[in-house]
Amino acid sequence: MAENSRVRPARRAELLAGGAALVTVVLWASAFVSIRSAGQAYSPGALALGRLASGAVALGLIWAVRREGLPPRTAWRGIAVSGALWFGFYMVALNWGEQQVDAGTAALVVNIGPLLIALLGARLLGDPMPPRLLAGMAVSFAGAVAVGLSMSGEGGASVLGVVLCVLAAVAYAGGVVAQKPPLGSASALQVTTFGCLVGAVLCLPFAGQLVRDAADAPLSATLNMVYLGVFPTALAFTTWAYALSRTTASRMGATTYAVPALVVLMSWLALGEVPGPLTLAGGGLCLAGVAVSRSRPRAAAGAPDAAAGVAVAVAPDTVAEPRPERDQTA
Repeated sequence: MAENSRVRPARRAELLAGGAALVTVVLWASAFVSIRSAGQAYSPGALALGRLASGAVALGLIWAVRREGLPPRTAWRGIAVSGALWFGFYMVALNWGEQQVDAGTAALVVNIGPLLIALLGARLLGDPMPPRLLAGMAVSFAGAVAVGLSMSGEGGASVLGVVLCVLAAVAYAGGVVAQKPPLGSASALQVTTFGCLVGAVLCLPFAGQLVRDAADAPLSATLNMVYLGVFPTALAFTTWAYALSRTTASRMGATTYAVPALVVLMSWLALGEVPGPLTLAGGGLCLAGVAVSRSRPRAAAGAPDAAAGVAVAVAPDTVAEPRPERDQTA
């Protein structure tokens, strides 16, 4: 009886974290449609600032209503680092890099991020590296390569674009690892709100460009930018932080690769873009790798460990998106 009473809360926590993970994955996967639209009217820095400003406003309102107060002093260092790397630098570098290379190349390069998260997590946070996690990441990375190659356009991969995507992957990995410690003393909402605010402040030099772009941008592009801020940023980053506080950064990184598979499905259902055999095979490999990385040995399957079965991470907006036949630049 006592054993069952301990297992139930653990199972409930696991389900809640899994639900948060699902929200994050779906919203981050949906972001590619909005980025495609907004990126045609807004420059990389302006798009990042507009997205972060929209997200900061939404998060600030929720934070004020909930009266959560300021994060503890010990959490500020991690919040500042993750805000600068992930919310700030990552979004600008990724937006810029995706204008320099085709979508498949961008997705392929940025998807080294989960591997870097695993390495940094093991080195800096002491995250375990079980064989199932490593095997699942290898399978999923192979799937991401297949999806990226199948969706690559005819455009060349410039050196600048590849370098920007590599820097985006490094910033993403560093931001994730830096965000983990503050979640031990601050809430997910506090970490996300002030991290987003740090990123928005660092992007303020692009304010003039944002004003000029907004004056000429169609309404649909501006609405897509606001959508990116409110949902894939404010909501999804908060559910991300909630789940991250209940699992390891390394295990989170393994499920990044669920995003390409979801994007393939969304493109098929919402945009009528029928995936080819290589794309479907790659998506299947992505999901198979996620399943392997989340699985546990039979001996540990019944253990009441809420964190062991939760794997959450998704690198936002790093999926290969089908390009139109003609090259378009923002």
